[in-house]
Amino acid sequence: MRTIGVLGIQGAIEEHVRMVQSLGHEALWVKDEETLNRVEGLILPGGESTSMGKQLEWFHLLSPLRRKITESKLPVFGTCAGMILLAKDIENSDQLRIGAMDIKVRRNAYGSQINSFVTDIDVKGIDHQVPAVFIRAPRIECASPEVETLAVYEGHPIFVRQGHMWAASFHPELTDSADIHALFIQSI
Repeated sequence: MRTIGVLGIQGAIEEHVRMVQSLGHEALWVKDEETLNRVEGLILPGGESTSMGKQLEWFHLLSPLRRKITESKLPVFGTCAGMILLAKDIENSDQLRIGAMDIKVRRNAYGSQINSFVTDIDVKGIDHQVPAVFIRAPRIECASPEVETLAVYEGHPIFVRQGHMWAASFHPELTDSADIHALFIQSI
């Protein structure tokens, strides 16, 4: 059994907690550095990335998170807004972020809230299609060669991995499938 943290300041926190628990692991809401130091892996949920970045600074978590991810190599999985927080480059934005993953993203690239959709995708390492929920989803515009693409939609990577860092444009936590979470946790 692993202890997996879910950044608990804003976004789809409870949904990720349920996914982790459904796989038989302990899930902790991470709101402070003390709890961050207790986890073996961390999920950065979807939500509103600008707000999340500001709250990370207010809660004095931005620097500790950046250190844990970049120096201590804490396994991390960012979904939607969590992917934006992980990205080194955000098109037309200087918002606060962790900035650890060698990707450039464009916020809301798949449209506004009204353009939300669900589609089934092929994922490297999973032998069947899995559902992916896109809500104001970011798109990866480019990535360094060190970033492995695990799933693609309309010619763009939507699920990637760079060493201990994972990121998805979509919300796997809003489906009944725990396959994506299992893939991440198995890698720890």
